[in-house]
Amino acid sequence: MPILILGGRGNLGSQLKKFFSNDYKTVAWDRDDVDVLDFDLLREKILALKPLLIINAVAFNAVDSCENKDGFTKALKLNAELPAVLADIALTISAVLIHYSSDYVFNGTDNKQFFLEHETPNPINKYGESKFAGELELKKRAARGLNYYLIRTSKLFGPAGSSETSKPSFFEVMLGLAYKGGELTVVKEELSCFTYTPDLAQATKRLWELKVPFGEFHLVNEGPCTWYEAVTEFFALQKLEVKIRAIRSEDLLRAARRPKFSVLKNTKVKKLRGLNQALAEYVNLLNLK
Repeated sequence: MPILILGGRGNLGSQLKKFFSNDYKTVAWDRDDVDVLDFDLLREKILALKPLLIINAVAFNAVDSCENKDGFTKALKLNAELPAVLADIALTISAVLIHYSSDYVFNGTDNKQFFLEHETPNPINKYGESKFAGELELKKRAARGLNYYLIRTSKLFGPAGSSETSKPSFFEVMLGLAYKGGELTVVKEELSCFTYTPDLAQATKRLWELKVPFGEFHLVNEGPCTWYEAVTEFFALQKLEVKIRAIRSEDLLRAARRPKFSVLKNTKVKKLRGLNQALAEYVNLLNLK
């Protein structure tokens, strides 16, 4: 029985395919293979494939776009309705479902050091609402016997996927702006953890292979930091001198509020390596291009 990866040509999906296909028969579908919002067709294709494991790496993550009606409608389709459909299919064929959520399900206004896996989300933007809605769909079906891993993560970066819709990472965007010259303005707030997609893919594989008890997990690279702190380290590794001005979140004109604090603490499985190590590997990969 194969493993199915949805969003298989995206940034995370490409890494999942890379690591899972080393040891298992792996099928990776992207938008050219199936329209995931055509639920009837999606159900038909998955039932015919009968995968042992379904990994959902599809998401609508345009945070600011979620604040308008059309964007939020699409976010609910991809971030809540799709996981619900996949959960129902997984129940039908007795498959395990892996689904990814976000640190943005937490409001980040509490006076605390981190968020634990069992804590109740309380999002402050529409994107976070859509991701939390997806989490609730899985939990509803857990009562009917769904075997699932819900993985919360944050601030993904890593090698670019092959899909035309793959978004450049924050670091790639900053690097492009730096080459254009001038001063960069970067938020020195919104403390959370960055996550290197190869590390997340390997940790996902390990979670399933070790048959860890099902439930919610936090998988991020260790070492919380702000956007400003991360990009400063990135340019230091690149040996680039770039003028960077630290600003507040409120200084950026963005439709969606962001949590000032959304550090995810991993208390249940092996921790990912530190951000500095992952970032150094990423810089080396960029410089090999």
